[in-house]
Formats: sequence, structure tokens, C-alpha cells
Amino acid sequence: MSFQKAALILATVFLVLVSSSRAADFANCANETAIGEFSKVEVSNCGDDQASCVLKRNSNATISITFTSNEDLSELKAVVHGIILGMEVPFPLPNADGCNDSGLNCPLTKDTSYRYSTTLPVLKQYPKVSVEVKWELKSGDKDVVCVLIPAKIQ
Repeated sequence: MSFQKAALILATVFLVLVSSSRAADFANCANETAIGEFSKVEVSNCGDDQASCVLKRNSNATISITFTSNEDLSELKAVVHGIILGMEVPFPLPNADGCNDSGLNCPLTKDTSYRYSTTLPVLKQYPKVSVEVKWELKSGDKDVVCVLIPAKIQ
């Protein structure tokens, strides 16, 4: 095998490895009855080289979820839990109303892309732990989207 072929193969393998080691993996946790889906999740200060998002205590974190719904929505509510050692712990939000101060104005029209965004405090008294954040957007009793966000509180 020539040096050029070997270099090309090595470069290809390197690019595949680099492209597969991306930012935190935001998993879909919605069940089959969910009426929407997310296309993008952004968390402040969550870099492309991090396996999980670092949430610094005594600071604010901003989360944005781009989503569509297959139904018109008259309301949107955010429900957040931290999953620690398999247990879901409710996380109270300063503003759970997804139609107020989130970049959205309800009602929302089906099959339209929307970007929900909110900022929340990461309090100093929170323990330094690894946590999976379960972020749900709901309309009434229906799940619109559900996202699992791997995070570390530091």
C-alpha cells in the first residue's frame, strides 16, 4: 500500500471518529403518544467537545428547544425533572408557562417550527453531581416533546 493511500485511509478514520464524538447527546424521551418532536436543543456553555453539559452553580443556564407539533396548541407548559440514580426529582422553574417570556406567543400552529427558550438559575446550594435533565413541553395532558440532557452540576 502506498504512503498516500495509507494517509488517506488514516485521515478518513480520523474524520469519522471526530465527527462521531460530538456534543452532549440530547435523547428523545417522548412516548408514542407525543404530539410533536424536537429538531434542535441548545444549552448555554455546552461545547461541542463535552459529553455532558456543565451547569455552573451560582450562575444562569439557558436552554432552547426547536420543535414542531402535529396539533395546534393553545397552551404550552414546561415540566423539568432531574434524574439522579434513577430517581426523578421535580425541578421547579421560575416560569413554567411556555407561552410567556419564552420567545413564543400562543396559540401555536401545527406543522410550524418554533423555538422555545428560557433561562433558569443554577443555585449555589445544588450539589455537585452528574444528572440527566428531563425537559418536557406539554399542552394540557399531552406531551409535545421530551428531551433528556446529560449534565454535570459544578
